[in-house]
Amino acid sequence: MKSWILAATITAFFASGCATTTSPTGRTQIVGGVSQQELNQLGAQAFAETKAKEPASKDAKQNAYVNCVVNALVQQLPPDWRSIGWETQVFVDPEPNAFALPGGKVGVYTGIFTVAKNQDQLAAVLGHEIGHVIARHHEERITRQLGTQQLLGLGAAVAGAKYGQTGSDLVGQLGGLTAQGLFLLPGSRTQETEADVVGQRLMADAGFDPRQAVDLWQNMLAASSSRPPEWLSTHPDPQARISELKRSSPGLVPTYEAARKAGHVPKCG
Repeated sequence: MKSWILAATITAFFASGCATTTSPTGRTQIVGGVSQQELNQLGAQAFAETKAKEPASKDAKQNAYVNCVVNALVQQLPPDWRSIGWETQVFVDPEPNAFALPGGKVGVYTGIFTVAKNQDQLAAVLGHEIGHVIARHHEERITRQLGTQQLLGLGAAVAGAKYGQTGSDLVGQLGGLTAQGLFLLPGSRTQETEADVVGQRLMADAGFDPRQAVDLWQNMLAASSSRPPEWLSTHPDPQARISELKRSSPGLVPTYEAARKAGHVPKCG
C-alpha cells in the first residue's frame, strides 16, 4: 500500500475517536474504538450468554471461596475500577479456565480447581483475568481490529481498482493472514504477558503469595496436552512465562508481606 494511503487511513482512524494511553506497565496503547458503556454492554451480554449455556455451581462453599478471592483482589483496585459492581459466577465445567469481562463480570469454571490448588493459586488466575480488564485489553483489541479492518479494506479497494476482483480478493486473503500473524496475535501475547505482571502485583497487594503464580502456571502446563506453535498462539511460551513470573516473584515478596502486616490476610479456603 502506498505510504500516503496508509498515513491517511491511520489519520482517519485516530480522527474517528481513537487515542493513545498508557497501560499499567507503561506500554503505549491505542484505544477509543469503542466507548466504556459499549464495552460494559458487550461484557454483560457475553456474561449473560455464558450463564445461559453453562450450568451454575450450586456448591455454597465453592461459591463463597471464589467470591472471597475476587473480593480480596477487587478491594486493591483503584477506586474507579473498584466501584463498578463486580459480579462473580462459578460454572460447572471441567475446563481449567476463568475469565473477566468489562463491566466487572468474572466467570470461573470448576475445572480450574484441578490446577489452582489453593487460594493463592486461584488468586493468580483471577488476578491475571482482572488484569486484562483494568489494563483495558478488551478495548485495545477491539480498537486494533477495527483499525486493521479499515487498512485491509482500503488495500483491497486499491488492488481492485488496479487488478480487478482477483487482486482485491488476494489482498484481502493475504492481508488478513499477515495481520493475524504479525499484528493481532503478537498483540494478544503482549496482553497476556502484561496481564501476568498486573495480576501478580495485584495478588501481592491483596495479601496473596505472588510466588504461587509460578506453581499455578506449572500446574497449568502439566495439565496441557498440546498447544500450537508460539507464533500462532495468543499466549506466550509457557516456559518463558513461568521463568518471567519466577524472576519477578522475589521483588513482590516485600509488597505481599507489607500487605499482610497491614491486615490484608485473605482467609478464603
